Amino acid sequence: MNAMNPSADSRLQLPRDCTFTPNDWQVLARYWYPIAIAGDIADKPVAAKLLDVKLVCYRSRGNVVVARDLCFHRGAPLSKGWIENDEIVCPYHGFRYDCEGACTAVPAHPGAKISPKLKLILYPAVERYGLIWTSLAGASESAIPDFPAWDDPDYVNVLPPGFDIAGSAGRQMEGFLDVSHFAYVHTETFGDRNNTEVPQYKVAREGNELRADYWSTVSNYGKGQENPAPDGFMWLRAFRVFAPFAASLTVHFPNDGRLMILNCASPVSARYTRLFSPVSRNFDKSVPAEDTIAFNLQVFAEDREMVEAQTPEDLPLDLTAEAHIPADRTSIAYRQLLTELGLGRDYTS
Repeated sequence: MNAMNPSADSRLQLPRDCTFTPNDWQVLARYWYPIAIAGDIADKPVAAKLLDVKLVCYRSRGNVVVARDLCFHRGAPLSKGWIENDEIVCPYHGFRYDCEGACTAVPAHPGAKISPKLKLILYPAVERYGLIWTSLAGASESAIPDFPAWDDPDYVNVLPPGFDIAGSAGRQMEGFLDVSHFAYVHTETFGDRNNTEVPQYKVAREGNELRADYWSTVSNYGKGQENPAPDGFMWLRAFRVFAPFAASLTVHFPNDGRLMILNCASPVSARYTRLFSPVSRNFDKSVPAEDTIAFNLQVFAEDREMVEAQTPEDLPLDLTAEAHIPADRTSIAYRQLLTELGLGRDYTS
């Protein structure tokens, strides 16, 4: 049998109807992003989308496989198929593919030799922090953001479900790093309209990462929760930015409590984002995971309302395009970092 051979270069071809500029897509394809919750990848294939590329995730021989969601015979999505004997089966004509992407069966011609050229386009897959990560350009695993609390036995881990945002990953990321919106956007969760001042803070650059330690009296306890913090307690929020679209936040609670959040804005397309956000803490270990998830989803929803309403929809990297205040130091440094990665000045779709 003859079939078209999807070469390695196929992985870096612009997807059809790409919403990014060609340059921005090629830059962003070099990084790692989470595309699914690891626990959701069980006995059925799961569809995902990253940078406008349609993907399928499934387990084979205990390992996760990430591939282009496409059977090259007639273009059917493999995510609508099923897993049988550790192979993914195309729902249209029953073609089967093993964990290495090679076609092992063509039911219409069971005795015919199958061309080795009939293979899926595979991408690297790493299971970490309860998430499935991939890189369209096959970047080194060392580029996956660091989140050490997840593997620390002194911490309990909570993984909220993926959260969809009809906005750009850059806008979502900047909102996560913003420290002056608490009193206005998060009034139902932890913000305080009577505590709006943003004290001075500094942003440090370490290679391709940013770090910012922000001290303030804004409590991180939710509304209605018991607040054991002493009067005047200074809350430290330590941010660490991993370009292009991930950042961690460590909130220092009283009595050496630590809450760590990894914010991963996975760009489905230029203006659609799926947020993944593992959470770890070393206190209140008996609090049900459902309570933590509900609180975080409420915070995400409050932020989403703003992100989806902002214009321009894309994050402008030209610093003259929008006004800035001293509280924006982290977001200014973040925009400069994205510019250095090679993204367009306007970062437009």
